[in-house]
Amino acid sequence: MLGQGDAPGIGAPADRGVAMPYSSHDPLESGSQVTAATPDIPFLDVADPAFSIRSDVVRAARAAGWYAKTPYGIAVLRYDQVSRLIKDRRLIQGSAAWPAHHDVSGPWADWWTRCVLNREGDDHARLRRLMNPAFSSRLIAAMVPSFQALANELIDEFAGDGRCEFMSAFAEPYATRVTTRLLGIPEDEWRTLADHGGTLGLALSVQVKEHLPRVEAALEGLYSYADALIDDRRAAPRDDFVTHLVEATGEQDRLSDEELRDNLVLLIFGGIDTTRSQLGLGIDLFARHPEQWRLLGGRPELAPAAVEEIMRVRPTVTWVTREATEDFEFDGLAIAAGTTIHLFSESAGTDPEAYGDEAGFDVSAAGRRRHFGFGGGRHHCLGHFIARGDMSEALALLARRLPNLAHDGEPVFLPDSGNTGPVELPIRFDPSGRS
Repeated sequence: MLGQGDAPGIGAPADRGVAMPYSSHDPLESGSQVTAATPDIPFLDVADPAFSIRSDVVRAARAAGWYAKTPYGIAVLRYDQVSRLIKDRRLIQGSAAWPAHHDVSGPWADWWTRCVLNREGDDHARLRRLMNPAFSSRLIAAMVPSFQALANELIDEFAGDGRCEFMSAFAEPYATRVTTRLLGIPEDEWRTLADHGGTLGLALSVQVKEHLPRVEAALEGLYSYADALIDDRRAAPRDDFVTHLVEATGEQDRLSDEELRDNLVLLIFGGIDTTRSQLGLGIDLFARHPEQWRLLGGRPELAPAAVEEIMRVRPTVTWVTREATEDFEFDGLAIAAGTTIHLFSESAGTDPEAYGDEAGFDVSAAGRRRHFGFGGGRHHCLGHFIARGDMSEALALLARRLPNLAHDGEPVFLPDSGNTGPVELPIRFDPSGRS
């Protein structure tokens, strides 16, 4: 989501270069084994590209206890412990260590450690305080007609065909063009922007060193967009998102040029990459639950609840990473300073102890506990209003205009851990006319 609050940290195999076929019947491979060395504590090999966050072995580990060991530290599996640790002041954002873990330095590593996502303490609080006004609900509400018009325009292109490859036909152009409209980038440049955003995502791969030259070229391309936006709004301010950032000031402070360009790049990347994937995961989920698609099609007012339910059951950010800053004990476990802690947002969001017997996917369910798809605590996603708004409008229109949604072949997914999502998602539906 735009300005995502969390990203995969150490051990996240979010490799854009490895796509995995996935049956429409959704069989899960176990992907990891409990080691004999620690018979009482499950071991989850999150560094294995075959590891699945939704595998039977993870479910068994969650049933056995609230945490498991990983190659990097521990994984927290249950809702109660995730909800407390995600706000714990003894933990900091763990993703900042990603470049060092892979022995990577240079422009991308410098950008990654500087952006608000990976800042801490007073510095992080200052950046969020200065940036928050740009993400006001008023500005987002004013864009709703634009979200609706864009969604209808894209649906018009394929609605009469009765089938499409959803990621290329809708998810990617919608996520990217929403970002261009939000930031005031010429919309006909959306493909270049999408390519840069997708390439930058390779930096979150376990093969980051191999991809680094391409990643840094994409970063330079996004810096060019950010610099042009900053120069334009300084010369001709508007009542828009970028102007609010450019003019962001505190009592004795303002965003520096470096902070502006660093965080505009983050917002472009987050707005494209995670929104595209989350929309795809939602459509895949609805294809597996056709009764829920029919319900949404008849009751479009359920779209905001559908976004929350999708992000609870199938978040694109399957875990968030923290690092312990001191030795402490938590629920009987001694945690040493420096320990990497993966908070499994997907596992917490489907925890039967938190959601009971009614934990299945249901967009009409009332009183759900909050999910962790937008992170939490100090690093809660800055752009959650935007993500909720653009996805709600898209889902409401898609459900109304594409009845009887189903898979039209085998979807292809990124590895089912770290940041995940569909690479290819062929769907079919009853053909319809223009809106």
